[in-house]
Amino acid sequence: MNITVFCSAYSLDDRYSAPAAEFARLLGTGGHTLVWGGSNAGLMGLLADQVKAAGGKLVGIQVELLKHKTYPGADELVLTRDLAERKAQLLARADAIVVLVGGLGTLDEITEVLELKKHGLHDKPVVLLDTEGFYTGMRVQLERMDAEGFLPRPLDQLIAFAETPAEVFTHLTTA
Repeated sequence: MNITVFCSAYSLDDRYSAPAAEFARLLGTGGHTLVWGGSNAGLMGLLADQVKAAGGKLVGIQVELLKHKTYPGADELVLTRDLAERKAQLLARADAIVVLVGGLGTLDEITEVLELKKHGLHDKPVVLLDTEGFYTGMRVQLERMDAEGFLPRPLDQLIAFAETPAEVFTHLTTA
């Protein structure tokens, strides 16, 4: 399976990086391909290192602006003109999308993927790994949108929430 992962390009505390590394090892040992932002920085670089060490493949989708941060060991690298093209490529190459902890870029990516799914423009599984309750606020907001009629599809048809890396794969294999 080609699993697109949205996450931070910053180095993070072990409480965030350890679950990300565990997820990456599961991805690699499962024979899957990591499709990600193509960066060697922070959590993105950690993911790539762990997937590669576990025997998985790497497809980086890097934007020209950040090509100086490109991961050197990718099996395939695609350079895009801008962030919009990058997001489109990340979605197009995905069989599933997984969201790890991240900042504004990650938030932008996940909201776009959910908006496209809401309108039926893709039906790929989307799983959010809620490490240390990082996305509790987002989950509460999405649940409120669902309960108050702001979503044309039930929330559980748009996204699944996982507490552990292993649970992410449970959602992916049952989706």
